[in-house]
Amino acid sequence: MPQAQHIADIIMRGFRRHFRLFQQITANAQQRFAAADWSGFLTDNAERISYYDARVSETIAALQQELPVHCLDEALWQQVKQHYLVYLQFHPQAELAETFYNSVFCQLFDRQYFHNQNIFVESTLSKQQLPAPVASVYDSYFPAQDGLRQCLRRILGGFSLGVPFEDLDRDIRLIVKTFVAQSSHGRHPVHQIRFDILKSVFYRNKAAYVVGRVVSPDGQQPFIMPLLHQRSRGLYVDSLITDTQQMTIIFGFSRAYFMVDVPVPSALVHFLKELLPHKTLAELYASVGLHKQGKTEFYRELLQHLAQSRDAFVAAPGIRGMVMMVFTLPSFPYVFKVIRDRFADTKPFGRDTVKRRYHLVKTHDRVGRMADTLEYSDVALPKSRFSAELLAELQQSIASSLVVEDELVVIKHLYIERRMLPLNLALEQAGPAEKRRLMQDYGQALKDMIAANIFPGDMLLKNFGVTRHGRVVFYDYDEVQYLLDMTFRAIPQPENWDDMLSAEPWYPIHPGDVFPEQIATFVTAQPELRELLQELHPELLDAGYWQQKQQRIRNGIVEDVFAYPQQQRFISLYPQEFRPKS
Repeated sequence: MPQAQHIADIIMRGFRRHFRLFQQITANAQQRFAAADWSGFLTDNAERISYYDARVSETIAALQQELPVHCLDEALWQQVKQHYLVYLQFHPQAELAETFYNSVFCQLFDRQYFHNQNIFVESTLSKQQLPAPVASVYDSYFPAQDGLRQCLRRILGGFSLGVPFEDLDRDIRLIVKTFVAQSSHGRHPVHQIRFDILKSVFYRNKAAYVVGRVVSPDGQQPFIMPLLHQRSRGLYVDSLITDTQQMTIIFGFSRAYFMVDVPVPSALVHFLKELLPHKTLAELYASVGLHKQGKTEFYRELLQHLAQSRDAFVAAPGIRGMVMMVFTLPSFPYVFKVIRDRFADTKPFGRDTVKRRYHLVKTHDRVGRMADTLEYSDVALPKSRFSAELLAELQQSIASSLVVEDELVVIKHLYIERRMLPLNLALEQAGPAEKRRLMQDYGQALKDMIAANIFPGDMLLKNFGVTRHGRVVFYDYDEVQYLLDMTFRAIPQPENWDDMLSAEPWYPIHPGDVFPEQIATFVTAQPELRELLQELHPELLDAGYWQQKQQRIRNGIVEDVFAYPQQQRFISLYPQEFRPKS
C-alpha cells in the first residue's frame, strides 16, 4: 500500500473509532432516562467530552510509531489529503471526519503549514449536497388520516423511551389546548397540517425533548415538547414550547450539550437551522454534543467575518479583569480572553489552575447559567485589525502568549465566549423595575449553579453578563470550585468589646471557608442593590442554606433546573388537570 494511502487509512480508522465510541456513550442516555439515573447521565456527558482528544492522541501515536511524520513532506501530505477525500465522498459524517483530520495534522506540524492545501480550512462538504437529504432525519405525520389526537398519540408512541406514560390522554389533551392557544397553525383544519418530527430524542439533564415543526399554509411553526420522568409518576409531557426565543434559550450556549443520536450530523443540524435561523452552524453543532465541529465552524465564521468587515479589535468594555485580558471585535458578537502573564496579589494561583477551572466548567452541567467557552491554540489574526492601543496593552499584559509575525498577531492560547453586557453596566443603565428583575435573576443564577455543585467563587456583578434574551449568565471562571469543596460558616458572635471593635476578623479563617452573610456586602457597594438581594434572596445570606444544598448533593439528589419558564409548564398552566382523581 502506498505510504500516503496508509497514512489516510490510519487517520480514518481513528475517526471511525472516535465516532463509534461517541455514539455508544450517547446511546446510554435513553437507558439513564428510563432508570431516572440522573447522576449517571451527568457522568456520561462529562466523560464524552474527553473522547475526541483521546482518539486524536491515539491516532497521532499510531502515526508516529509507523511513519516518519516528525518533519513535513508537503508533497506526501497533499497525496494523503487526496486519498482522504476519496473516503469523504458520501460519508455520513464527512464534516466531522474533516475536522478530525485537521486536529491530527495540526498537532503534528507547525502553524505555518495550516493552509487549505494541507488541511480543510474550507470544508469540501457542499451545503447544497449534504451526505444525506435533510428529510432523512425526520418523519412526517398527517393528522388528516386519523385526526389530531391520534396523530399525536402515534408521534409520542413512536419513541422508545423505556418507560410508560402516566396519563397519555391527559398529555395529548393539554398539547392540543396549548397548541391552539399559542399558534395560528392550530386554527387550520387538520387536512392542511403536517407534523415533521426529528427521529432522534434530545436528552439533557432530567428531560427528553421531542423536536419538530408544524407545516401549514401559514408556513412552519417549530416546537419542542419536554418529557419528564419521575419514578413515582412515570413519563409525562411537561410543556409545549412554541416561542422561538424560548427554543433558542433551550439550545443556548449556557447549557450543557444534548445527548442525541446523530448518524448524519449535517442533516440534523440543517433541520435545526431551519427551525432556529438565528443560530449559527457552530452553535448548533456544539448544542448536539459535537463541540469540536462547533469550533471548526466557528473559526470559519470568524475568517468569513474578518473578510467582510473593517472594524478593529478593541479592549472589551467594563472593568479590566485581574486574570484575563479580554478584547472584542465590535461587529462580531464574541469576546476573546487570554490569561494574563501576572495576576493581582488577591489571586493566589497560577495559569494552570485557571485552565483547570475553565475545563471544569466545560465538562460540567452549566444549567443555563454558565457560558460555554471555545478553547484554541495558535490563533493567527491580522495585525491590521488591532487598534494601536489594544496591541500595546496586549504586549504588556500577555507577552508570553503573544507572537507578532510580520502582519499576523498569533495568540498561543485563547478562550472565546459569547459577548454579553456586563451585569454591573446593565444595572447602571436600568430603571427601578429592570434593576429588580436583574437582581432577581442574578440570585436565581447563583441558586441554579449551587444546585449543580458549582461555587462561582468571585460573585462580583462584573463577572456576570446579561444575554440578548435578558438572562443573567456567569462567565468568569478563574475562582470556580465544586460546592462540596467549600466550608460554609456563620460568623461567630463576638465575645467581648475588643472583638467588636477589631478591624480584623476575631475568628480563625481557613482555606475554603465562606461566610454567606457577607455576600451582599461583597458583591456590590451600592446600598440599593444590596437591599434588593437581601429582599429577593435572603437564603443566599444564610450559611444553613448552602450547607443544606451540599447535603442534598452528597445524598445524590439532582435538582430540577428547567430550560423554560415555570409558568410554561402544564402543571402551572392547567393545575386542575394534575389533581388526584377522586
